[in-house]
Amino acid sequence: MTLQERRSWTFLVVVVVAYVGYVIWVIRAADGGPIADVAYQKPLLISMGASMLAAIVIEILLAIIKPVSTRKDMRDEEIGRLGDYTGYSFVVIGGIAALLMSMAEWDWFWISNTIYLGFVISAVLGSLTKAALYIKGMP
Repeated sequence: MTLQERRSWTFLVVVVVAYVGYVIWVIRAADGGPIADVAYQKPLLISMGASMLAAIVIEILLAIIKPVSTRKDMRDEEIGRLGDYTGYSFVVIGGIAALLMSMAEWDWFWISNTIYLGFVISAVLGSLTKAALYIKGMP
């Protein structure tokens, strides 16, 4: 397993766990009331920050426990590029959706969560694309 493949898997797991934790927190905080009334800002920022910090810490620990080569070849660069392109499309989709929601004057809760969901889907699909390409190979 290359460093880039390991990072893809690490990032995938961390992002999913952080987002699921955030969603569970929001649902519990709603306590049967309107979900848009939940004070979501702090948990959303904590979720995003914690996922970034966790990915860094896990990668450092894995580098200590089981070091791998940090060399990148042409295949790694192409896989990284294709995975990033796949993921970036959902950042754009989330941004456009949030723009339309703001023009329609939707509640900030939905706009913010649409942007966050766009980031999460981007990270998940980008990481899955990279992992699949490492497993199956480039077309």
